[in-house]
Amino acid sequence: MEYGPCGGVEFDGTCEVADHACVFVNAATVTWRGIAPALREPPRMMADPVPDPVPSAGGEAMRELIATRPIVIADFPARALDPDSLRDCARTLRGHVDVVLAGDSGTARVQFPPAYRASLIQAEGLAAWMGVNARDRNRVALEAELAALAHAGAAGVHSVTGDHTRIGSRPDAAPVFDLDSTEIAALAKRAGHLVSVAEAPLSPPTGQRPARLLQKQHAGADICFVNHAGGVEPVREFIASARALDVSVGYIPCVPIIVDRGSAELIRGFTSLALPEGYLDGILAADDPREAGIAAAAELSARFLELEGVVGVDLSGGAGPGQELSFAEALAEIADRIGVAA
Repeated sequence: MEYGPCGGVEFDGTCEVADHACVFVNAATVTWRGIAPALREPPRMMADPVPDPVPSAGGEAMRELIATRPIVIADFPARALDPDSLRDCARTLRGHVDVVLAGDSGTARVQFPPAYRASLIQAEGLAAWMGVNARDRNRVALEAELAALAHAGAAGVHSVTGDHTRIGSRPDAAPVFDLDSTEIAALAKRAGHLVSVAEAPLSPPTGQRPARLLQKQHAGADICFVNHAGGVEPVREFIASARALDVSVGYIPCVPIIVDRGSAELIRGFTSLALPEGYLDGILAADDPREAGIAAAAELSARFLELEGVVGVDLSGGAGPGQELSFAEALAEIADRIGVAA
């Protein structure tokens, strides 16, 4: 990693996959200076010229929408490698949310490639904002994937370093990490995308998170998804600190979606998770946890949308096993109650 730390630093400052302190926690913020070469040697042959990048039509449309009103984006809950689940969830969410965020599956590392998934989702009339990680691809594969996503008309590209393979379902796979999220943001911008990154306000070093976002903006980020940070006030404070440094990106806070014990268990697995006090326990203790979770998410979303600089909310979380379609239905209901999506 060149532009660390990632969002997975534990609250005590340790690495999420190793028993030692994150090496970036006590270091100065790394200034953006471009994509670092893996090897400092000239190429032995020159590639044929490639066409100039064509901006993603979906990204242009999403920029125009964000300029007119807040958006509602939902984490896409479909089962990995299951086209029927993908189509069913897309059809359920179409007309309720503005776009879905389709990144890493919470339970499976192997998925259809992002550009193919984007094509399948958008074939159902639903815009797709696609996550692209550095864990599984080197820079050549990333450049190809980003070109394919532009051709597919993805609504946006969410640039993430990626959870380490050791904390997922495939610890047997060697992680790549040729680049990191900041460098992917630069590649995505160059490829013609609307580019988003994530920041974790409560993950150490908390004092450097706004400055780190500024470097991601220099690299090419347009939008910041604000990871679960404990409620409205921590997000307000983070945005104010970032804007004081001349960070001008739009902000999309993540709203925790909990409608049953399966979705609660999944969200508990998020690294450096911070929820509003009593949020999860209150939902699970309710007579009707599904209704309580839907109401709580809609109310929290409305409060986030009042914050200066916020351009939308992300209905964030995932389904328990076999509950993907039911979870999509809950997301659609929450979006309807928020009342800003088309």
